[in-house]
Amino acid sequence: MKKSLILLCAALTAACAGGPQDGPTLSGLNRSDFQSEADGKKTDLFVLKNDNGMEVCVTNFGGRIVSVMVPGRDGVMRDVVLGFDKVADYQTIPSDFGATIGRYANRIAQGRITLDGTEYQLPQNNYGHCLHGGPRGFQYRVFDAVQKSDRELELTYASKDGEEGFPGNFECRVTMTLTDDNAIDIRYAAETDKTTVVNMTNHSYFNLDGDPAKDNSEWLLTVNADSYTPVDSTFMTTGEIAPVEGTPMDFRTPTPVGERIDRDFEQLRNGHGIDHNWVLNTRGDIAEACASLESPATGIRLDVYTTEPGIQVYCGNFLDGSVKGKKGAVYGFRSAVCLETQKYPDTPNKPEWPSAVLRPGEKYESRCIYKFSVGE
Repeated sequence: MKKSLILLCAALTAACAGGPQDGPTLSGLNRSDFQSEADGKKTDLFVLKNDNGMEVCVTNFGGRIVSVMVPGRDGVMRDVVLGFDKVADYQTIPSDFGATIGRYANRIAQGRITLDGTEYQLPQNNYGHCLHGGPRGFQYRVFDAVQKSDRELELTYASKDGEEGFPGNFECRVTMTLTDDNAIDIRYAAETDKTTVVNMTNHSYFNLDGDPAKDNSEWLLTVNADSYTPVDSTFMTTGEIAPVEGTPMDFRTPTPVGERIDRDFEQLRNGHGIDHNWVLNTRGDIAEACASLESPATGIRLDVYTTEPGIQVYCGNFLDGSVKGKKGAVYGFRSAVCLETQKYPDTPNKPEWPSAVLRPGEKYESRCIYKFSVGE
C-alpha cells in the first residue's frame, strides 16, 4: 500500500511538472505526428498552457511554434499562426513557419563576413546572399528539449565550428514561457569558443483572423520607428537609414496593411511588398511595445516587445497557395505577417550598426515577448 502511494504521488508530481501531451491538443494536433527522428535525435511536440486556457504548441524540430490558441472578441479560441500538423511536413517542405532562426537571422551580403582579420564564406542561398543561417540553419536542426512546467519549455542546441560556414562552437538556449497575461516570453542566450556573429529570432507567421483564407490587408499594423533600412532589388540593405516620414513605410499610427503595401514606391517594389527592417524607437526597452498587429474582424491584438534594435516586418509576399498547412488549409498570398525582432540585416558588414559579434567569454542575450489581448 505504501509503495503504491509513493508511485501514485510520483506520477502526480510528474504530471504537474508538465511534459509532452499525448491526446489531441486544443488546436487539434496529435503528439504522435511529431514523434520521429532527424540527425539521430528524436523529435516531439510540447504543449504550454496558462490559467486563461491559452495554448502554445512547440516542436523541437527547428524550435518551431506550431500553433497558438487565443480567444477573440467573441470568446472563441483561434489558432493564429501558420504551420503544419506533422513533423514530416516541416522536414520536407522548405519553410520558416514558427522557427527559431540562427545563427544569423535575415541576410548577410554575398554570404561573407570578416572577423579578426579572417574572412569566412557562408552559404549563398538567397539572391547570392546568406539568408537565415543558410539552407540548413537552426530551423532544420533538432533542439534538445526540457519542459520545466506547463508554462515553460527550454530548448538547447550546440552548433559546431564551421556549421554552415560560421566560426566557433556555439551553444545556444531558447526559453519559451507562457505567462498568465497571454504572452509568449522568448529568451535567447548563447556562448562561443571562437569569435562569431549571432542574431536569433522567431519566425512565426501570424494570422490574427485564425483563417488562412483571409489575407492581411485589413489588419492594423503599428511599428514604433521613425526610420527603416532600405533594400535593393536583391532584398539586401543598402547601408542607408531612411526616415519613414512622408512614405508608405510610416506605420507609427495603426494603419491597415492593405492601405500601404501596394503603393507605387521603390522600396515596396524591391521588397515585393513589405519585407523590411525598421529601426526601433524603443532602443532595447522591453517595457515599451515596438510593434502591434490587430485584426478588426476578431479583435485579436498582438503587441511585441524586444531588447533588440530592429524588427523585420514581412507580410507573406511569397506565399502563393502552393503550400497546404494545418487541417489542409491553403496558405495564400499575404495570409500572414511576421514580426521578427533582431539586429539589422547584414550588420556584420556594416560596422556603424549595432554589433552582432560574439566573442569567447561573452554571453549573447536577447528577448522577445509576443503578448496577445482583445482590442477595444
